[in-house]
Amino acid sequence: MVRKKRNDGASGSESSEPHEVGSGQGGGVAQRPPPQQQQQQQGGRGQGGYQGRGPQGGYQGGQPQGGRGWVQRGGGPQRGGGPQQYYGRPPPNQPQQFQQQRPPRGTAPPQQHRGGRGPSYAGGPSSPSVPELYQATQQAPQQHTATFRPMLHAESSTSEQTVDESAAQFQQLSVQKEEPIQAAPASSKSLRFPLRPGKGSTGTRCMVKANHFFAELPDKDLHQYDVTINPEVTSRGVNRAVMAQLVNMYRDSHLGRRLPAYDGRKSLYTAGPLPFVTQEFKITLLDEDDGSGSTRRERDFKVVIKLASRADLHHLGMFLAGRQADAPQEALQVLDIVLRELPTQRYSPVGRSFYSPNLGRKQPLGEGLESWRGFYQSIRPTQMGLSLNIDMSSTAFIEPLPIIDFVTQLLNRDVSSRPLSDSDRVKIKKALRGVKVEVTHRGNMRRKYRISGLTSQATRELNFPVDERGTMKSVVEYFRETYGFTIQHVQWPCLQVGNTQRPNYLPMEVCKIVEGQRYSKRLNERQITALLKVTCQRPNDREKDILETVRHNGYDQDPYAQEFGIKISTKLALVEARILPPPRLKYHDTGRERDCLPQVGQWNMMNKKMVNGGRVASWICINFARNVQDNVARAFCSELAVMCNTSGMAFNPEPVLPALSGRPDQVERVLKARFHEAMTKLQPHKKELDLLVVILPDNNGSLYGDLKRICETDLGIVSQCCLTKHVFRMSKQYLANVALKINVKVGGRNTVLADALSRRIPNVSDVPTIIFGADVTHPHPGEDSSPSIAAVVASQDWPEITKYAGLVCAQAHRQELIQDLFKEWQDPQRGKVSGGMIKELLISFRRATGQKPQRIIFYRDGVSEGQFYQVLLYELDAIRKACASLEPNYQPPVTFVVVQKRHHTRLFANNHRDQRSVDRSGNILPGTVVDSKICHPTEFDFYLCSHAGIQGTSRPAHYHVLWDENKFSADDLQSLTNNLCYTYARCTRSVSIVPPAYYAHLAAFRARFYMEPDTSDSGSMISGVAGRGRGPSSTRAPGANAAVRPLPALKENVKRVMFYC
Repeated sequence: MVRKKRNDGASGSESSEPHEVGSGQGGGVAQRPPPQQQQQQQGGRGQGGYQGRGPQGGYQGGQPQGGRGWVQRGGGPQRGGGPQQYYGRPPPNQPQQFQQQRPPRGTAPPQQHRGGRGPSYAGGPSSPSVPELYQATQQAPQQHTATFRPMLHAESSTSEQTVDESAAQFQQLSVQKEEPIQAAPASSKSLRFPLRPGKGSTGTRCMVKANHFFAELPDKDLHQYDVTINPEVTSRGVNRAVMAQLVNMYRDSHLGRRLPAYDGRKSLYTAGPLPFVTQEFKITLLDEDDGSGSTRRERDFKVVIKLASRADLHHLGMFLAGRQADAPQEALQVLDIVLRELPTQRYSPVGRSFYSPNLGRKQPLGEGLESWRGFYQSIRPTQMGLSLNIDMSSTAFIEPLPIIDFVTQLLNRDVSSRPLSDSDRVKIKKALRGVKVEVTHRGNMRRKYRISGLTSQATRELNFPVDERGTMKSVVEYFRETYGFTIQHVQWPCLQVGNTQRPNYLPMEVCKIVEGQRYSKRLNERQITALLKVTCQRPNDREKDILETVRHNGYDQDPYAQEFGIKISTKLALVEARILPPPRLKYHDTGRERDCLPQVGQWNMMNKKMVNGGRVASWICINFARNVQDNVARAFCSELAVMCNTSGMAFNPEPVLPALSGRPDQVERVLKARFHEAMTKLQPHKKELDLLVVILPDNNGSLYGDLKRICETDLGIVSQCCLTKHVFRMSKQYLANVALKINVKVGGRNTVLADALSRRIPNVSDVPTIIFGADVTHPHPGEDSSPSIAAVVASQDWPEITKYAGLVCAQAHRQELIQDLFKEWQDPQRGKVSGGMIKELLISFRRATGQKPQRIIFYRDGVSEGQFYQVLLYELDAIRKACASLEPNYQPPVTFVVVQKRHHTRLFANNHRDQRSVDRSGNILPGTVVDSKICHPTEFDFYLCSHAGIQGTSRPAHYHVLWDENKFSADDLQSLTNNLCYTYARCTRSVSIVPPAYYAHLAAFRARFYMEPDTSDSGSMISGVAGRGRGPSSTRAPGANAAVRPLPALKENVKRVMFYC
């Protein structure tokens, strides 16, 4: 070991996020940690609206001005061909007399924030200002008849118009006088989520098992004590060791024989009082034996334990019985900590999961990583009482290899053959920073160190001062003289360990990685695939493993559970469920099959034609795959055109220009040159280019992302990418799926719900209804400055509700609240102006349908339970303001539903051998809904497995209603949600989450490609599925409060269609 005296500035450690995998279809997603709540940007960031007008263009979209655009677009044909065909009713945007009922709605404008900004969350000294929410009162709908006269002049998306004019035009559609409404609570303290409106009854009843185990509520007097340990340490492990020593020494004497549970930080819990109010203890810890035989270092700690409060289990009992609205989090937390005590001592805890090499076979993941098996455990309040949710889990750990072997695996080559390149060094430094190693060159002495970086020089060039006079000695010489150890790899850098101010040097070949360190950085595609293979279990096997885990954990023998009187059942909860019927789907009347009833969550396009086929009159093909010959590309495009026409589109079999081969490294030049060539040919005929077909190599790095960015934000054209392997196979199934995607990209519809056309969907068909989907995707672990991306989509057709326009925006790193739903700023010419994603999508709906939405249904993806109040208060307020900015007192009633996939509840068939109750993968049938027993004691939530399993164990989606002015019944919301899952455009299967939320996720994922690539070594090499990503971007300048650089704007004609499909 060599200690260097001067500071040699090593890099700091990276932030991380768990890569925790639960198996299931699409399982393998990283567990999302609670995002850091960041203070909002000052001065109206993103001021300037959607077209980049104003100081800082905020996000993708059009009209920033107050209220402009509530006019119907004049007659010309929309993208995707002439007027759509409708069966059995007049087209929706023709002038007609109509009579309709309008549900009651809120009218009072929401309270404005000071300075026009939203509340500041976590980061300012002031407490957040909380928006007022207004709940519409329930009242008998009144019938009013109104005549709608459409505007006859066309409205371009960039024309100027005042708020007054647009409000007047908007009010032409008013059909009912506003009723006074009652104000909702002003803060989360008094906010109540809607109560369950009764349980659903639709569908075939059946029994399923859930991985929830009944936990008997203990009858104990719980006490909480504050713990102060001096000197303070950040490591929970050290804190636990101190408290374990304290309990060991003083349990019988000073602690009144109590066995306390400790959270590793500041809190200690006991079942009954300790015999003191406050007490100080002195504890001595011996350092771990490093095998050297020398005296182990002693560390002295002073521990003060002081009574803080009593945790009241009575209120928890009241809450579980439905007689109290708020969950007593303190009592739940105590029980959770008690049940985590023993596994924390036995295994490696990661979040709410526990891992061990002994809980199942370790599997190599490549590049020096291996997977460990483990289990997730959490106590939850449910209708059946307290429940312990147990699920199987796997995650990546670093293999305990000698560093030389680890680096060999990491670089995937014989490292002694040639010197390390700069990119090799960056990769090694990123992989090893923060990793704990032990030395191997001192016999039994295995002292441990944490790696802080690599030296910039090779080991043979490293010298250091050995005395105060500055006498220098080389590292090679020092190791030979002091330890008799000859360093072989003198051309390699040394590891820097310990304090960055006084780094120590260790040659790589004398270090071995310490076992049990979780890998928290981003996995590459091969590692994710290998991890998914490990976690992918058939339902029957997973159920057996869960039961075995519960037996193995032996909660009945757990001394902490016994001390606190917690009894856990060993049987899976048996739950009543219902299987909702699939919806009938409408196809075009000219096909042999005009409609279709899906079977077990799937159907196909045979003998069917798309209900509204899009039109592709002008298209070109560019081939970036070297091994695809021109004649193969031509033949593929020809087959694709045939399939599109067979499926019901109007697809010109001849391209504008012949297929062109291009080099992947010149993607921008090739795309732009060919696009302009095609436009030169089309413009004299006043035609546009409808579609670009692109053939890509199977492994195409950043090519896919570059191509999408150029097409959607620069050229303004939709594209369809096809991989080489599919071009050669040319299977009918593949071509049919591609046709579905092309159709919606050019403005067509593949299918619609038959009940939508016949106006039979409760709370949707009676009045114009807009359905939103929203999601925020966060950067990958290790990318500690990239922005988060928010996406919002909204239905643009009514009553069909199948076409969704999408908008995206970049926002602060790990910010979960969507910042650009509504914005206001001061314009030098026009004064106060407003914009935002909600406002633009409402205007867009009005233009597409000729009607303003009278009801809003908002599906919000990706919100954890801890953020329900925050997200609801902030985002519902933004919806309210967006509506009010379009017309005074315009407040359509809102239903706000959170969609969760990242939970650990799994449902199993009651009898796995009963073929009538499982699909081909052994999973429960699509349409299975559960709203009892394992659901919330009082609130409106349900689990819905809307899809058929493919492999592994299906994960049901969890829907939780946070606001409901439309007064949905359980049956109506469950059926609507399940039926919508059959309208997903990209396949002929029902999907696992409601399509608007799915589309928002796709749009947010797509927008990552729009950011400029980052060249720094802190970024990860690829971003996106199957390696088709661009490098992560730093659209933030360095510094915590730096403004987020807005994404390049989507072209107008792109954002009107489902470009993200």
